Amino acid sequence: MGGIAVLAKAEGHKVTGCDANVYPPMSTQLEAQGIKLIEGFDSAQTALNPDVYVIGNVVTRGNPLMEEILNKGLPYISGPQWLAENVLQTRWVLAVAGTHGKTTTASMLAWILEYAGLAPGFLIGGIPQNFGISARLPSKPTQDTKSQSPFFVIEADEYDTAFFDKRSKFVHYRPRTAVLNNLEFDHADIFHDLAAIETQFHHLVRTVPQTGLIVANGNEDSINRVFEKGCWTPVEKFGGANGNWQTCNEADDGSFEVLLNGINMGRVNWQIFGQHNQMNALASIAAARHVGVSVVVAIEALSQFENVKRRMETRGVVNNITVYDDFAHHPTAITTTVAGLRGKVGDARILAVLEPRSNTMKLGVMKEALPASLKETDLVFCYDANLGWDAVKALAPIEEKASVFNDLNALVTAVSNVAKPGDHILVMSNGGFGNVHQKLLDALVKCN
Repeated sequence: MGGIAVLAKAEGHKVTGCDANVYPPMSTQLEAQGIKLIEGFDSAQTALNPDVYVIGNVVTRGNPLMEEILNKGLPYISGPQWLAENVLQTRWVLAVAGTHGKTTTASMLAWILEYAGLAPGFLIGGIPQNFGISARLPSKPTQDTKSQSPFFVIEADEYDTAFFDKRSKFVHYRPRTAVLNNLEFDHADIFHDLAAIETQFHHLVRTVPQTGLIVANGNEDSINRVFEKGCWTPVEKFGGANGNWQTCNEADDGSFEVLLNGINMGRVNWQIFGQHNQMNALASIAAARHVGVSVVVAIEALSQFENVKRRMETRGVVNNITVYDDFAHHPTAITTTVAGLRGKVGDARILAVLEPRSNTMKLGVMKEALPASLKETDLVFCYDANLGWDAVKALAPIEEKASVFNDLNALVTAVSNVAKPGDHILVMSNGGFGNVHQKLLDALVKCN
């Protein structure tokens, strides 16, 4: 919604917005764009008298401002529908969908197109460090100063659109190029099972034209089941036994080589670790090739990719103790994040600081998978405030290295007391986590 606000302002509209407890980097991005953010949902905000209210899916019936909008018969629309009608309708949309890796892959893809001079627009659920902003309109390509770029990269979420539109957001986007990164059970608050999510992905597949392209993860049985429901578009697969796109000759520094149908296309030289990021890279290279970017140019671009804020982002180093911030909020994401850091730091200690904050995690649907996802860590500190399940019991299989806290300051004290030079503190949450990263850095200064 913050990105949509940025796009609306760039289109020339006067934009305000309201939300509760907005945290960086989105709050600071809105401030930098001159977009006024109002805390809370006071019904008196209707006095602003806007032409339309753009409603995010966090808003439910009973919200005081929404109730006032309905009672007064004021105009409203969902964020995805507004975006489709006002920004995407005439453009070549490249949509990145999947349970994990959407933000990173969409950021890679946008950067490849930018590096190639195609000046794409984009809307991404994070802030790519190559751009410093989560959304922008297309601009004029370097090779054509007369017209705007037709390309728009969007992170395509399967979560529902709004309280009045229960379709997945991505069915509004009508992509010509679609990436299906992976697919597993998530969003237990709105989906009963994996089959329900697969149905929504099938709805997305049904909107991709015959002249388009679907780039799909070859390792995912769930995606194959989506295609079995019907597919009318060419498909290129990455990874898996028979994928068109593969990696080889991975090095300790994170670099790797790209194969297309068995032919070596070049080496991506970067400092981004983890097999999952290599798969993200293959997907972005394949999608960029569909709009005319050569594989060689895409590889060059990725060698200058700076990742996304809150994706293994180093927040600070105190006395050789490094504190990272990562958005991991699902056991699979936690597993891949920890594995990526382990590959980077070798035998050094990893101290995991975890807040199970997503709706799925709060419901406890994935709690049994948590211990296994943390097996490569050395110590685990879990913040269990507002959970509906027993985190101590869930982490019992790793109780020898796990501690649970419902007081954030006590957690910070415990971590800072055991941390020692050479350690890596990995903070994982999809929320602001009470600014725990800075609190840890401050505490480490005092302890050392």
